[in-house]
Amino acid sequence: MRQRIQITAGGVRLLAELTETETALALFTALPLTGSVNRWGQEIYCPVAVHQGAGPEAREEMEVGELAYWPPGQAFCIFFGSTPASHGEEPRAASPVNPVGKVLGDCSQLSDVPDGAPIRVELVDE
Repeated sequence: MRQRIQITAGGVRLLAELTETETALALFTALPLTGSVNRWGQEIYCPVAVHQGAGPEAREEMEVGELAYWPPGQAFCIFFGSTPASHGEEPRAASPVNPVGKVLGDCSQLSDVPDGAPIRVELVDE
């Protein structure tokens, strides 16, 4: 069963859904996650207390709205546009990440979230 989460970054609130992967389960188990936003182009990431290696699903090419875990930085990532590693407008991670979910709806408002803003990821009570 896929789990819904709420992401609050600065003044932006988004609903998202986690996939059914080992890494997504590790993130789910660690909820709530809190930290400070780091910006890398149109990617937001924050370090989390989750320790996972690269999974078989790890890749660099991402889609707008995809959530991922970056093993080298032990970070939760949200991709919402191009990054410094992109070859065009598509999101691209700095190195392979484990996809763990997707934002439900528009995530373009993340471009207004400044570096250093608080971020919280928590379970949605349904």
